[in-house]
Amino acid sequence: MVNTKPMASDPEQPSFAKEGSSFGEVGSAREPLLVGVHDSERYSVSAAILPFIQRTVISVSGVMFTMFAGWKNLLFVKVKLRMAVVRCIVVGKWSLQFLFPAFGGLLFGYDIGATSSATISIESSTLSGISWYNLSSIEIGLLTSGSLYGALIGSVLAFNVADFLGRRRELILAALLYFVGALVTAFAPDFPVLVLGRLIYGIGIGLAMHAAPMYIAETAPTPIRGQLISLKEFFIVLGMVAGYVIGSLFVVTVAGWRYMYGVSSPIAIIMGLGMWWLPASPRWLLLRAVQGKGDVQNSKDIAIRSLCQLRGQASGDSAHGQVDEILAELSYIGKEKEATFGELFQGKCLKALWIGAGLVLFQQITGQPSVLYYAASIFQSAGFSGASDATRVSILLGAFKLIMTGVAVLIVDKLGRRPLLLGGVSGIVISLFLMGSYYVFLDNSPVIAVVGLLLYVGCYQISFGPIGWLMIAEIFPLRLRGRGLGIAVLVNFGANALVTFAFSPLEELLGAGILFYIFCVIAVASLAFIYLVVPETKGLTLEEIEAKCL
Repeated sequence: MVNTKPMASDPEQPSFAKEGSSFGEVGSAREPLLVGVHDSERYSVSAAILPFIQRTVISVSGVMFTMFAGWKNLLFVKVKLRMAVVRCIVVGKWSLQFLFPAFGGLLFGYDIGATSSATISIESSTLSGISWYNLSSIEIGLLTSGSLYGALIGSVLAFNVADFLGRRRELILAALLYFVGALVTAFAPDFPVLVLGRLIYGIGIGLAMHAAPMYIAETAPTPIRGQLISLKEFFIVLGMVAGYVIGSLFVVTVAGWRYMYGVSSPIAIIMGLGMWWLPASPRWLLLRAVQGKGDVQNSKDIAIRSLCQLRGQASGDSAHGQVDEILAELSYIGKEKEATFGELFQGKCLKALWIGAGLVLFQQITGQPSVLYYAASIFQSAGFSGASDATRVSILLGAFKLIMTGVAVLIVDKLGRRPLLLGGVSGIVISLFLMGSYYVFLDNSPVIAVVGLLLYVGCYQISFGPIGWLMIAEIFPLRLRGRGLGIAVLVNFGANALVTFAFSPLEELLGAGILFYIFCVIAVASLAFIYLVVPETKGLTLEEIEAKCL
């Protein structure tokens, strides 16, 4: 029977022996097991999925509501937070391995949603509660994009420290930066400190968006890996909706922008404490061991205990076999040395980089940061009475995005990655053509624009939205996964910043219709890229993906 005694207080860095051990001490190298899902990979579905969904509906929404309802009563908040943490432990402890990393996405999405209302609040002469409310357009730009540029910095940092820190510690550091950034922003006495807080928070975003998909991918059971990684995108959208709602409630409060940004700090605490409680990624432990960073047998024992803690009691009898399979794969494909920067652009990693970076690049340059810019005007032209209120439109679209992301989560491991990408991006092409046509020669048919907008949002949320993050978490070889995914995340945020920056000048120069047509052509190119380059990874272990798809 597997030894399931509690792990060390900090399992990310076990006390390895100094002398290196050859892989031959564990087992001889053998051919990879390219036979689909291994029989030895057993797990408890009820332990992994059901508590996660239950906590998604109850605990997260409950904490966010508690923060709004009791923000001015600190004692009330402390009591409710304590109760929420207790529920975290009581309701399915095994599911927390996916919940706490997903909080990184929740806080990212919340920042997007809250900032849309925070800019309104902070510019109000009567409600801002500050004397420096009269901000220039450049200062507003720094406020809204500060976290995005911080995320770029975080992506660069992740490239250099990810493999050293490990996935778990990187998420703990991200939670700390989220917490500090939220407090600095909420209590900022002047504009420079406000921007500093936004940058700190953004660095946390960059680290979290890098480490969360890796941690989930390396610890999730193969048959449901796609669903669990996609839940991070679900949490991003859930955070956006929460940000829109809380922002709309605080926007009429004096200094409401401080409350909007401060609300995220308790969630960051929960995320950090949760990640501290969780074990390290077994694959990361084994990789560091075979690279000579610790005793192989000791690492194997810790990895087995990690799997038992992460997968539930159902995995107890099979954990040894799973660890042996991972070690055998590591030995066969030769991972005894640490990766160098040059290796990122060679062989398998170059192909993985081409797939992963290409997906997240097309995710942004098909207009995702820009299409929703026109949402309010499109709904208003269609005669919706609430469309004059941009916040209400944002809540409506956010709710629709959440529903469609939930659909993707439910079907991604049944249909596969390629069908969702091909079908969803085909819908994006049609939607961009419809919106371009509306602005060029169908301006008397606003229903065309509404249909195009909703079609774009729905198709994006079942394709590029969740599948882009899923693929970059799966596709990189283990030895280069940290750095490779770091480059992909950097490309994602860099392209986002570029499209956001260039949108207004291009719209003024070319007009909205021509710009949407350009996005449509790019979407057609992305469809060809997916068809020709992107492989199907459904049902394959991470080691099998490396051996069969690269």
